[in-house]
Amino acid sequence: MSAVVEGGSVVKPELVCPAGSLRALQMAVGAGADAVYVGLKDATNARNFAGLNFDDAQLREGVAFAHARGARVLMALNTFADARGVDPWYRAVDTAVAMGADALIVADTAVMAYCRSHHPQLRLHLSVQASATSYEAIEFYRRHYGIQRAVLPRVLTLSQVAHVVRLSMVDIEVFGFGSLCVMVEGRCALSSYVTGQSPNTAGVCSPPSAVRWQDTRAGVEARLNGVLIDCYAPDEPRGYPTLCKGRFDVEGRRGYAIEEPTSLNTLAILPELIALGVKAIKIEGRQRSPAYVEQVTRVWRAAIDEAAGSAGGYSVRPEWNATLMRFAEGQHHTLGAYDRPWR
Repeated sequence: MSAVVEGGSVVKPELVCPAGSLRALQMAVGAGADAVYVGLKDATNARNFAGLNFDDAQLREGVAFAHARGARVLMALNTFADARGVDPWYRAVDTAVAMGADALIVADTAVMAYCRSHHPQLRLHLSVQASATSYEAIEFYRRHYGIQRAVLPRVLTLSQVAHVVRLSMVDIEVFGFGSLCVMVEGRCALSSYVTGQSPNTAGVCSPPSAVRWQDTRAGVEARLNGVLIDCYAPDEPRGYPTLCKGRFDVEGRRGYAIEEPTSLNTLAILPELIALGVKAIKIEGRQRSPAYVEQVTRVWRAAIDEAAGSAGGYSVRPEWNATLMRFAEGQHHTLGAYDRPWR
Protein backbone atom coordinates (compact mmCIF):
# COMPACT_ATOMS: atom_id res chain seq x y z
CA MET A 1 0.00 0.00 0.00
CA SER A 2 1.57 3.27 -1.08
CA ALA A 3 0.82 6.68 0.39
CA VAL A 4 -1.20 9.16 -1.64
CA VAL A 5 1.10 12.02 -2.65
CA GLU A 6 0.79 15.47 -4.12
CA GLY A 7 3.85 17.24 -5.45
CA GLY A 8 6.08 14.47 -4.12
CA SER A 9 4.90 14.63 -0.49
CA VAL A 10 2.35 12.67 1.49
CA VAL A 11 -1.05 14.35 1.68
CA LYS A 12 -1.66 15.14 5.34
CA PRO A 13 -5.27 14.53 6.42
CA GLU A 14 -7.20 17.33 8.05
CA LEU A 15 -7.61 17.04 11.81
CA VAL A 16 -11.27 17.74 12.65
CA CYS A 17 -11.98 18.26 16.35
CA PRO A 18 -15.12 18.66 18.47
CA ALA A 19 -16.22 21.90 20.07
CA GLY A 20 -19.25 21.78 22.34
CA SER A 21 -18.52 25.25 23.68
CA LEU A 22 -16.62 28.39 22.75
CA ARG A 23 -13.88 27.47 25.22
CA ALA A 24 -13.53 24.02 23.66
CA LEU A 25 -13.28 25.61 20.21
CA GLN A 26 -10.51 27.91 21.39
CA MET A 27 -8.64 25.02 23.02
CA ALA A 28 -8.94 22.83 19.91
CA VAL A 29 -7.66 25.54 17.58
CA GLY A 30 -4.84 26.40 19.98
CA ALA A 31 -3.83 22.74 20.16
CA GLY A 32 -3.57 22.39 16.40
CA ALA A 33 -6.96 21.46 14.97
CA ASP A 34 -7.32 22.18 11.26
CA ALA A 35 -11.09 22.39 11.67
CA VAL A 36 -13.63 22.29 14.47
CA TYR A 37 -17.23 21.17 14.31
CA VAL A 38 -19.96 22.88 16.32
CA GLY A 39 -23.73 22.92 16.73
CA LEU A 40 -26.49 25.28 17.75
CA LYS A 41 -28.42 25.18 21.01
CA ASP A 42 -31.35 23.23 19.58
CA ALA A 43 -32.42 19.90 18.13
CA THR A 44 -30.79 20.55 14.75
CA ASN A 45 -27.58 18.94 15.98
CA ALA A 46 -26.92 15.48 17.38
CA ARG A 47 -25.33 16.65 20.62
CA ASN A 48 -28.22 18.67 21.97
CA PHE A 49 -27.17 18.69 25.63
CA ALA A 50 -28.17 21.41 28.07
CA GLY A 51 -25.28 23.76 28.74
CA LEU A 52 -23.50 22.94 25.49
CA ASN A 53 -23.42 24.33 21.96
CA PHE A 54 -23.51 27.83 20.50
CA ASP A 55 -25.85 30.79 20.34
CA ASP A 56 -25.44 33.35 17.56
CA ALA A 57 -22.99 35.55 19.44
CA GLN A 58 -20.80 32.62 20.49
CA LEU A 59 -20.81 31.21 16.97
CA ARG A 60 -19.80 34.56 15.49
CA GLU A 61 -16.95 34.87 18.01
CA GLY A 62 -15.87 31.27 17.46
CA VAL A 63 -15.75 31.62 13.68
CA ALA A 64 -13.70 34.81 13.97
CA PHE A 65 -11.29 33.16 16.42
CA ALA A 66 -10.79 30.10 14.22
CA HIS A 67 -10.43 32.02 10.96
CA ALA A 68 -7.87 34.38 12.48
CA ARG A 69 -5.72 31.32 13.19
CA GLY A 70 -6.22 29.54 9.91
CA ALA A 71 -8.75 26.96 11.11
CA ARG A 72 -12.14 26.16 9.58
CA VAL A 73 -15.52 25.91 11.32
CA LEU A 74 -17.95 23.17 10.29
CA MET A 75 -21.48 23.40 11.63
CA ALA A 76 -23.39 20.21 12.35
CA LEU A 77 -27.03 20.18 11.23
CA ASN A 78 -26.99 16.42 11.50
CA THR A 79 -30.36 15.40 12.90
CA PHE A 80 -33.39 14.63 10.76
CA ALA A 81 -35.96 17.38 10.47
CA ASP A 82 -39.20 17.08 12.42
CA ALA A 83 -42.16 16.09 10.24
CA ARG A 84 -44.22 18.78 11.99
CA GLY A 85 -41.97 21.52 10.65
CA VAL A 86 -38.60 21.79 8.93
CA ASP A 87 -38.23 25.54 9.43
CA PRO A 88 -35.80 25.30 12.42
CA TRP A 89 -33.37 23.39 10.19
CA TYR A 90 -33.71 25.93 7.39
CA ARG A 91 -33.11 28.77 9.84
CA ALA A 92 -30.01 26.96 11.13
CA VAL A 93 -28.66 26.80 7.58
CA ASP A 94 -29.21 30.53 7.15
CA THR A 95 -27.53 31.20 10.50
CA ALA A 96 -24.48 29.15 9.55
CA VAL A 97 -24.11 31.11 6.32
CA ALA A 98 -24.60 34.46 8.04
CA MET A 99 -21.98 33.61 10.68
CA GLY A 100 -19.39 32.52 8.14
CA ALA A 101 -19.27 28.77 8.73
CA ASP A 102 -17.02 27.05 6.19
CA ALA A 103 -19.23 23.99 5.68
CA LEU A 104 -22.34 22.27 6.97
CA ILE A 105 -22.45 18.67 8.14
CA VAL A 106 -25.89 17.45 7.05
CA ALA A 107 -27.95 14.26 7.02
CA ASP A 108 -31.50 15.20 6.00
CA THR A 109 -32.18 15.40 2.25
CA ALA A 110 -34.67 18.24 2.68
CA VAL A 111 -31.98 20.27 4.41
CA MET A 112 -29.51 19.43 1.64
CA ALA A 113 -32.02 20.49 -1.01
CA TYR A 114 -32.60 23.79 0.81
CA CYS A 115 -28.85 24.41 0.96
CA ARG A 116 -28.42 23.75 -2.73
CA SER A 117 -31.31 25.96 -3.81
CA HIS A 118 -30.77 28.87 -1.38
CA HIS A 119 -27.01 28.77 -0.78
CA PRO A 120 -25.44 26.99 -3.76
CA GLN A 121 -21.96 28.24 -2.82
CA LEU A 122 -22.11 26.51 0.58
CA ARG A 123 -19.86 23.50 1.07
CA LEU A 124 -21.75 20.39 2.26
CA HIS A 125 -20.34 17.44 4.18
CA LEU A 126 -22.46 14.31 4.44
CA SER A 127 -22.94 13.48 8.11
CA VAL A 128 -22.26 10.08 9.58
CA GLN A 129 -25.95 10.23 10.49
CA ALA A 130 -26.80 9.72 6.82
CA SER A 131 -25.50 6.14 7.15
CA ALA A 132 -23.74 6.13 3.78
CA THR A 133 -21.58 3.01 3.93
CA SER A 134 -20.95 2.49 0.21
CA TYR A 135 -19.58 4.60 -2.59
CA GLU A 136 -22.88 4.17 -4.45
CA ALA A 137 -24.76 5.83 -1.58
CA ILE A 138 -22.19 8.61 -1.39
CA GLU A 139 -22.41 9.16 -5.14
CA PHE A 140 -26.19 9.55 -4.85
CA TYR A 141 -25.73 12.45 -2.41
CA ARG A 142 -22.98 13.99 -4.53
CA ARG A 143 -24.98 13.83 -7.72
CA HIS A 144 -28.26 15.13 -6.29
CA TYR A 145 -27.10 17.51 -3.56
CA GLY A 146 -23.50 18.38 -4.36
CA ILE A 147 -21.83 17.07 -1.21
CA GLN A 148 -18.04 17.46 -1.22
CA ARG A 149 -17.14 15.21 1.72
CA ALA A 150 -18.67 12.15 3.39
CA VAL A 151 -18.12 11.04 6.99
CA LEU A 152 -18.13 7.24 7.13
CA PRO A 153 -20.06 5.36 9.84
CA ARG A 154 -17.90 3.43 12.30
CA VAL A 155 -18.90 0.02 10.95
CA LEU A 156 -16.49 -0.45 8.04
CA THR A 157 -13.31 -2.51 7.98
CA LEU A 158 -10.08 -0.99 6.73
CA SER A 159 -10.43 -2.79 3.39
CA GLN A 160 -13.99 -1.51 3.03
CA VAL A 161 -12.82 2.04 3.75
CA ALA A 162 -10.15 1.60 1.07
CA HIS A 163 -12.80 0.49 -1.42
CA VAL A 164 -14.97 3.56 -0.70
CA VAL A 165 -12.03 5.97 -0.91
CA ARG A 166 -10.82 4.48 -4.18
CA LEU A 167 -14.17 4.76 -5.95
CA SER A 168 -15.67 7.92 -4.42
CA MET A 169 -15.56 11.27 -6.18
CA VAL A 170 -15.70 13.19 -2.87
CA ASP A 171 -13.35 13.52 0.10
CA ILE A 172 -13.71 10.82 2.76
CA GLU A 173 -13.55 11.53 6.49
CA VAL A 174 -13.25 8.82 9.15
CA PHE A 175 -13.40 8.75 12.92
CA GLY A 176 -10.02 8.39 14.60
CA PHE A 177 -10.78 8.59 18.31
CA GLY A 178 -13.75 8.73 20.69
CA SER A 179 -16.90 6.94 21.69
CA LEU A 180 -18.16 4.13 19.53
CA CYS A 181 -21.71 3.45 18.38
CA VAL A 182 -23.04 -0.09 18.13
CA MET A 183 -25.58 0.98 15.54
CA VAL A 184 -25.14 2.23 11.99
CA GLU A 185 -25.45 5.89 12.82
CA GLY A 186 -28.69 7.52 11.75
CA ARG A 187 -30.63 4.28 12.09
CA CYS A 188 -30.86 4.02 15.87
CA ALA A 189 -34.28 4.12 17.51
CA LEU A 190 -33.28 2.14 20.61
CA SER A 191 -33.64 4.91 23.18
CA SER A 192 -37.08 5.85 21.87
CA TYR A 193 -38.47 2.64 23.40
CA VAL A 194 -37.63 3.96 26.87
CA THR A 195 -37.51 7.74 26.56
CA GLY A 196 -39.93 8.34 23.69
CA GLN A 197 -37.24 10.25 21.80
CA SER A 198 -34.83 9.07 19.13
CA PRO A 199 -31.24 10.36 18.84
CA ASN A 200 -31.88 10.84 15.12
CA THR A 201 -34.32 13.66 15.87
CA ALA A 202 -33.95 14.66 19.54
CA GLY A 203 -30.20 15.14 19.24
CA VAL A 204 -29.10 12.89 22.12
CA CYS A 205 -29.12 9.15 22.80
CA SER A 206 -30.40 9.75 26.32
CA PRO A 207 -32.26 13.04 26.83
CA PRO A 208 -31.02 14.67 30.08
CA SER A 209 -34.60 14.94 31.34
CA ALA A 210 -34.83 11.14 31.33
CA VAL A 211 -31.53 10.45 33.15
CA ARG A 212 -31.56 9.73 36.87
CA TRP A 213 -28.72 8.71 39.20
CA GLN A 214 -29.78 7.09 42.48
CA ASP A 215 -27.55 6.11 45.41
CA THR A 216 -28.52 2.73 46.87
CA ARG A 217 -26.92 0.15 49.16
CA ALA A 218 -25.91 -1.87 46.11
CA GLY A 219 -24.27 1.11 44.39
CA VAL A 220 -25.20 3.98 42.11
CA GLU A 221 -28.12 3.11 39.85
CA ALA A 222 -28.44 4.64 36.38
CA ARG A 223 -32.02 4.93 35.15
CA LEU A 224 -33.61 6.15 31.96
CA ASN A 225 -37.19 7.27 32.39
CA GLY A 226 -37.34 5.08 35.49
CA VAL A 227 -35.90 1.99 33.78
CA LEU A 228 -32.82 0.57 35.51
CA ILE A 229 -30.04 0.09 32.94
CA ASP A 230 -26.94 -0.19 35.13
CA CYS A 231 -25.61 -0.21 38.69
CA TYR A 232 -22.09 0.99 39.49
CA ALA A 233 -19.87 0.26 42.48
CA PRO A 234 -18.96 3.40 44.47
CA ASP A 235 -15.45 3.61 42.96
CA GLU A 236 -16.37 2.38 39.46
CA PRO A 237 -16.08 4.84 36.53
CA ARG A 238 -19.51 5.89 35.27
CA GLY A 239 -20.22 6.85 31.71
CA TYR A 240 -23.25 8.67 30.36
CA PRO A 241 -26.05 6.07 30.49
CA THR A 242 -27.38 4.73 27.19
CA LEU A 243 -29.42 1.60 26.57
CA CYS A 244 -26.89 0.06 24.20
CA LYS A 245 -24.19 0.28 26.89
CA GLY A 246 -26.34 -0.87 29.80
CA ARG A 247 -25.71 -4.02 31.86
CA PHE A 248 -28.55 -6.52 32.09
CA ASP A 249 -29.37 -10.04 33.24
CA VAL A 250 -29.46 -12.24 30.13
CA GLU A 251 -29.93 -16.01 30.49
CA GLY A 252 -28.64 -15.94 34.04
CA ARG A 253 -25.58 -13.83 33.31
CA ARG A 254 -25.17 -10.15 34.08
CA GLY A 255 -23.12 -8.02 31.74
CA TYR A 256 -23.10 -5.71 28.76
CA ALA A 257 -25.81 -7.18 26.58
CA ILE A 258 -25.05 -5.16 23.45
CA GLU A 259 -21.86 -3.09 23.75
CA GLU A 260 -19.20 -2.65 26.39
CA PRO A 261 -18.14 0.97 26.92
CA THR A 262 -14.83 1.46 25.13
CA SER A 263 -13.33 4.10 22.86
CA LEU A 264 -12.11 3.91 19.30
CA ASN A 265 -8.38 4.61 18.96
CA THR A 266 -6.80 4.34 15.51
CA LEU A 267 -3.31 5.65 16.26
CA ALA A 268 -1.88 2.22 15.41
CA ILE A 269 -3.27 2.28 11.87
CA LEU A 270 -2.86 6.00 11.17
CA PRO A 271 -0.22 5.51 8.44
CA GLU A 272 -2.55 3.05 6.70
CA LEU A 273 -5.44 5.53 6.79
CA ILE A 274 -3.19 8.21 5.32
CA ALA A 275 -1.95 5.81 2.63
CA LEU A 276 -5.55 5.03 1.66
CA GLY A 277 -6.13 8.69 0.87
CA VAL A 278 -8.48 9.52 3.75
CA LYS A 279 -8.81 13.32 3.68
CA ALA A 280 -9.82 13.95 7.29
CA ILE A 281 -9.51 12.31 10.72
CA LYS A 282 -12.38 13.15 13.06
CA ILE A 283 -12.25 13.21 16.85
CA GLU A 284 -15.57 12.46 18.60
CA GLY A 285 -16.63 14.35 21.71
CA ARG A 286 -18.63 17.58 21.54
CA GLN A 287 -20.17 16.55 24.85
CA ARG A 288 -16.73 16.28 26.45
CA SER A 289 -14.78 18.90 28.42
CA PRO A 290 -12.43 21.53 26.97
CA ALA A 291 -9.57 19.66 28.71
CA TYR A 292 -10.46 16.50 26.77
CA VAL A 293 -10.57 18.48 23.53
CA GLU A 294 -7.22 20.16 24.11
CA GLN A 295 -5.26 17.09 25.18
CA VAL A 296 -6.71 14.73 22.59
CA THR A 297 -6.15 17.33 19.87
CA ARG A 298 -2.49 17.74 20.88
CA VAL A 299 -1.92 13.99 20.67
CA TRP A 300 -3.52 13.69 17.25
CA ARG A 301 -1.77 16.81 15.90
CA ALA A 302 1.59 15.29 16.82
CA ALA A 303 0.65 11.84 15.49
CA ILE A 304 -0.63 13.08 12.12
CA ASP A 305 2.39 15.32 11.62
CA GLU A 306 4.76 12.45 12.39
CA ALA A 307 2.90 9.85 10.35
CA ALA A 308 2.69 12.11 7.30
CA GLY A 309 6.25 13.35 7.62
CA SER A 310 8.11 10.11 8.29
CA ALA A 311 9.26 7.57 5.71
CA GLY A 312 8.24 4.41 7.51
CA GLY A 313 9.57 5.57 10.86
CA TYR A 314 6.23 6.24 12.54
CA SER A 315 5.45 4.53 15.83
CA VAL A 316 2.84 5.19 18.48
CA ARG A 317 4.46 6.92 21.42
CA PRO A 318 3.57 5.48 24.85
CA GLU A 319 2.72 8.94 26.15
CA TRP A 320 0.15 9.39 23.37
CA ASN A 321 -1.73 6.25 24.37
CA ALA A 322 -1.39 7.11 28.05
CA THR A 323 -3.09 10.46 27.44
CA LEU A 324 -5.85 8.96 25.31
CA MET A 325 -6.46 6.16 27.81
CA ARG A 326 -7.35 8.72 30.48
CA PHE A 327 -10.19 9.93 28.28
CA ALA A 328 -11.32 6.57 26.90
CA GLU A 329 -14.68 5.13 27.91
CA GLY A 330 -14.14 2.53 30.62
CA GLN A 331 -10.40 3.23 30.28
CA HIS A 332 -10.34 0.83 27.32
CA HIS A 333 -9.81 1.39 23.63
CA THR A 334 -10.15 -0.65 20.46
CA LEU A 335 -9.71 -0.51 16.69
CA GLY A 336 -13.44 -1.23 16.43
CA ALA A 337 -14.69 -2.39 13.05
CA TYR A 338 -11.40 -1.46 11.36
CA ASP A 339 -9.94 -4.68 12.72
CA ARG A 340 -12.05 -7.83 12.48
CA PRO A 341 -9.67 -10.79 12.88
CA TRP A 342 -12.52 -13.27 12.49
CA ARG A 343 -13.22 -12.18 8.91
